[in-house]
Amino acid sequence: MDDELRARVEEAAETAALLNAVKHESEAQVGPLMGPLMGENPDFREYGDQIPGIVAPVVDRVNEMDAAERRERLEELAPEELAEIEAEEEGEEHPLPDLPDVGEDEEIRMRVAPNPNGPWHVGHARMPAVIGTYAERYDGSFVCRFDDTDPEVKRPDLDAYDAILDAIDYLGFEPEAVYRASDRVETYYEHARELIDRGGAYTCSCPGERFSELKNDSEACPHREKDQETVRAEFADMVAGEYSSGEMVLRVKTDIDHKNPALRDWVAFRMVDRAHPRPEASEYRCWPMLDFQSGVDDHLLGITHIIRGIDLQDSAKRQQFVYDYFDWEYPAVVHWGHVQIDAYDVSLSTSTIKDRIAAGDLDGWDDPRAPTIASLQRRGIRGEAIVDAMVELGTSTSNVDLAMSSIYAANRDLIDEATDRAFFVRDSDETGGLVERQVIGGPDAGHPPVHPNHDDRGTREIPVTDGVAIEGDDLPAHGDRVWLKGFGCVRHTRDAFEYVGDDIDVVREEGVDVVHWAPADGPTLRLRTMDGDVDGVVEPGILACEQDAMVQFERVGFARLDDLGATPAVAYFAHP
Repeated sequence: MDDELRARVEEAAETAALLNAVKHESEAQVGPLMGPLMGENPDFREYGDQIPGIVAPVVDRVNEMDAAERRERLEELAPEELAEIEAEEEGEEHPLPDLPDVGEDEEIRMRVAPNPNGPWHVGHARMPAVIGTYAERYDGSFVCRFDDTDPEVKRPDLDAYDAILDAIDYLGFEPEAVYRASDRVETYYEHARELIDRGGAYTCSCPGERFSELKNDSEACPHREKDQETVRAEFADMVAGEYSSGEMVLRVKTDIDHKNPALRDWVAFRMVDRAHPRPEASEYRCWPMLDFQSGVDDHLLGITHIIRGIDLQDSAKRQQFVYDYFDWEYPAVVHWGHVQIDAYDVSLSTSTIKDRIAAGDLDGWDDPRAPTIASLQRRGIRGEAIVDAMVELGTSTSNVDLAMSSIYAANRDLIDEATDRAFFVRDSDETGGLVERQVIGGPDAGHPPVHPNHDDRGTREIPVTDGVAIEGDDLPAHGDRVWLKGFGCVRHTRDAFEYVGDDIDVVREEGVDVVHWAPADGPTLRLRTMDGDVDGVVEPGILACEQDAMVQFERVGFARLDDLGATPAVAYFAHP
């Protein structure tokens, strides 16, 4: 391990130890720091056997400090993280900490900057949820800028542009303006030319491996000192498409001795042979890298605050070189960790979801098994519930786990009182299959309440003339009783249900089970769930409901009615 890397390990370890000690008001320990330290710094991993020996004395130094010294040092190293801790300590009413560096009377302006290589998965909702909430809190605004300047690796999907805007609308927010970076290529060219004139960029034809060797050895590229006239001419040829992919790049001239090799003379423009899928941008072959494009746009669009992943810390440092050349002021930055969701069998990866759809494993982006925004929307989960759950995660620099149950709980609070009840009897091995029984005696129909908390909504009428269907696991032993909800007490005898007319007290005092049911000849329904489709029989009144209505299938869960004209009718399971 060289001295530069050792210094980076020590600085990262000190920051992590200080965060741990200040947040928990206790001494830091080496063990708990190792996981986050290695996870957030992948280049440390190959030195895993050496890292603990470097971290230990750093931790000892931190533990020797008193509380005030720790906070003072953390203010120097990680002011944003300290502000977040202090906001939590103050117990402020906002789940999100105050934005840093908000000047008096400053108009807050933020951005959502999606790569439109596919519709959004659930994790993508965090950015518009938090940014939209901040914009409302500070009476500011945000824009949506599609960072679509990579026609090759993260190739834009033409359907994704509208799908992402629809997702933002579904979450309850409206961007002040919408931009497509692929419409702004000429603007990036103009700034590249000015950067060349300011002595801040040069054209380079070194093979990638060769430049990497030079960079890692802190040696200057042989093209670094080209005269500006040559650089301008070669960049003009790049713009004209005179080079093929890999032949020529434009580099930002930084510090060849910088302690972080990733920041040394980084690529601003490269050649791409493959045409952009948007017709308006299909003729361009010289494309800006994201750090250049995004950096220029953030300034030109007046962005005051940026939220980005902790893994993109180097982006701000790269872009700062460009800002210094142009004498621009860099926006305030908040870094956060990734969201992890373990409720799905499909990973939160746009490319993986695409592959699963192409292979036929998923029916589409709104398949209930897919971890996507479109899926949650089709299942009847309100955007507000997703926003509430995402905002509660805060902006911690640590990776955070999102429990889908938090989204479900928020959605339940929003819809429960307005959602009518209904019976759906599942024909599933997991519930014992579907069992039919004739009913002997009793009324011709059951009348369970439309909603248990609202008598004014009346009751539903469910006929029993041709017998009833119940789930196999609910079938009582011969001679035992069961309470058909809204109908009454029956005894299982002679492979039928005999109405006995007992009072409801048998449920309270004798433990008779209450079960849901449906007419044996009732309409069929298919419930699409995260675990697969479940068929069954539903009460007839469901077919008279409005399309897209939410119902609560009692003892099953909430569902959105999707296609009542199909056979079987189709509903999407939302949550318990």
